[in-house]
Amino acid sequence: QVQLVESGGGLVQPGGSLRLSCAASGFMFSSYAMSWHRQVPGKERTLVAVITSTGGSTNYANSVKGRFTISRDNAKNTVYLQMNSLKPEDTAVYYCCVLLSKAYWGQGTQVTVSS
Repeated sequence: QVQLVESGGGLVQPGGSLRLSCAASGFMFSSYAMSWHRQVPGKERTLVAVITSTGGSTNYANSVKGRFTISRDNAKNTVYLQMNSLKPEDTAVYYCCVLLSKAYWGQGTQVTVSS
């Protein structure tokens, strides 16, 4: 079955960096675009970044452009989100997602940006 497992979240000071990872299994990873989303309590889940199946094209939410970088390693079935210059408003649970016959989500990883 499809599984997505995020890791790499934690507590970081403003201006710091984190790298999130999402290990995928149960589908042909190299054939599908992957995306990262985030959600804060009481708000809708929002798209952060998306990457095509080959990694040749990426797209970002305006709020993270120039600070976050999405990448993937198709040999390792893993997608990454490098987050630099973190701000308190980046605090959220971060999820990776793949759209197959439906959207599949991981369990999420908490990112907290606070001094």
